[in-house]
Amino acid sequence: MFVALQIALLSAIGVESTQHTFIVVFIGILSVAILLAYAKLPLHHHEHLFEDITVAVWVPVGAVLTFCLNSYLHLGAVIAAGLVGVVASLVPLLSNRSLYLKQLPVALYCGAFVGMSSDMVATSLGFVLVAGLVTAVFLVLSKSLLTGVGGKLGTMAFGGVAITSFIYFLLFK
Repeated sequence: MFVALQIALLSAIGVESTQHTFIVVFIGILSVAILLAYAKLPLHHHEHLFEDITVAVWVPVGAVLTFCLNSYLHLGAVIAAGLVGVVASLVPLLSNRSLYLKQLPVALYCGAFVGMSSDMVATSLGFVLVAGLVTAVFLVLSKSLLTGVGGKLGTMAFGGVAITSFIYFLLFK
């Protein structure tokens, strides 16, 4: 599933950049590299905790905060996500001994990627909330997968927004 999301993300970039042959070739090479990495590297761990679900509920919070900072306060998507990321990184300082608080920055920052969605895609706070919930499910399902691999949070956010867009398209268009 995760491979399909990454390939879909790269394909979407490729479709928008078809007039540039270099970009299409580069995306093709990246896609092959991703497939080889998944085939060769031991990226799976097999432990799931109930605590993962209680951490994942913070993904929609990060998404809504970023969306509000971006859309209502007009800070821009990057600044909004940066602010949410900085605040999220400070959460574990509330209690140095809390293992739960140490896990929250990842969930909040994953939500920040969802909240960075364009106003043309994320048209309402409800959309962002649903996309955050879908992404939270991805976070729980992939918690033990691809540990230490870069791009995981952004890819999950892309998947959550893409699936939510598809659901909204089916229901409301």
